[in-house]
Amino acid sequence: MENDYIIGAEKSLKDIIKDNDLISLFRCAVDAGVSEVTMEDSKGEVLYRYGDSSGRDISVKKYPVYLEGEIAGHIVIKGDKNSDGIVETIGEAIFNAVKIIIKSSFKTMLATESHKTIVHQSYEELLESNSKLKLSEKKYRDLANSLEKQVQERTEELKQAHAKLLQQEKIASVGQLAAGVAHEINNPLGFISSNISTMKDYVSIFKEMLEHYSDVLEKADLTDSDREAAREKWRKNELDYILSDIEDLIKETLDGAERVKKIVSDLKGFSHIDDGDKSEIDINREIDRTLNVLTHEIPEDAEIVKDYQSLPGFICNPAHICQAFLNIILNSLQTGKRDLKLIIKTLYSGGSIRVVFSDNGPGIPENIKNRIFDPFFTTKDVGKGTGMGLNVTYEIITSYGGTVEVESRPGKGTEFSILLPLTEKEKDV
Repeated sequence: MENDYIIGAEKSLKDIIKDNDLISLFRCAVDAGVSEVTMEDSKGEVLYRYGDSSGRDISVKKYPVYLEGEIAGHIVIKGDKNSDGIVETIGEAIFNAVKIIIKSSFKTMLATESHKTIVHQSYEELLESNSKLKLSEKKYRDLANSLEKQVQERTEELKQAHAKLLQQEKIASVGQLAAGVAHEINNPLGFISSNISTMKDYVSIFKEMLEHYSDVLEKADLTDSDREAAREKWRKNELDYILSDIEDLIKETLDGAERVKKIVSDLKGFSHIDDGDKSEIDINREIDRTLNVLTHEIPEDAEIVKDYQSLPGFICNPAHICQAFLNIILNSLQTGKRDLKLIIKTLYSGGSIRVVFSDNGPGIPENIKNRIFDPFFTTKDVGKGTGMGLNVTYEIITSYGGTVEVESRPGKGTEFSILLPLTEKEKDV
């Protein structure tokens, strides 16, 4: 990183740069994903600060600021350890922006001081100085435009990076669902295959028995010995059992095929692969679809309670809403709580749809409750969670003007409440 030298009268950072020059820039950085941005002087005294990183496991990046060839202070960027890439990207953008602001402010100060001096100069000198001031003003405008362009470019880069992270989370969810659905399909396919194999053996026995009867019937007259031989062969092949069992085999096979068909139908419905970007959905039905594709995640001792009210249609991207519900439901199902009870309640009031997910799980510790919607934050072991699930849910719900609230007490369970406001068009339906 190159050093930045400002030559001129002896000035401090406090003299050159004001808080209104920095706070909006620092606020943008915090909004983009870092926890805290600070400017310190050479003695480490904080001049300006925005954000709060207290109580977090943070990563720190420091960038030196030079005046007259010496370090006059530092820009300090703090962010979650799991987001080093974002901290570094934003840090570079802020550092470059601060350099430009310092240059511009310093030149503006020099221009102001020059203006005070030339008041006492002759008319010709004033004309010459005025020309220089115009040139200095043009350079300042050019620098300001350049700074704005750089900030826009960095902001767009951050948006694209965030979009990629959201897509990665969706891909991870699809992979998890695919593994679970494959397991669910393999179960009925297993006994379908076994039943068909047994049916094949039964058909061979039927064929053998029919051939035997055909041979016997070819004789002109049947003896008691022939009849007894036929009965013995019937008993030996256990045809009485086969005839009673074959109906069960056919019923089980048809049930298994129907189960596979339902699993595929639920997955297709959940993905909304045939739907457009936006359509009107029944929230209750989408919750049921989400639960159906998560059957493999529901513990055997868990209880799912549905308390649905009749709801108006909601216009949205159905796949996005299902994704938001899935992430919250998975959070409850994967707590490891024995005898888990998950209550899902829906209601319509005041022009908004409310969906409440409450469980009797272990709850969320107070010291991390305000971080659960942060990107990359997870309490799961390495490799078992991306830390983007609840962040994706928050982004989806807020994109429709909604809110996500959470109430939790350690050992007492957790409640997520989603509020989705309806448009005037939806209210009139």
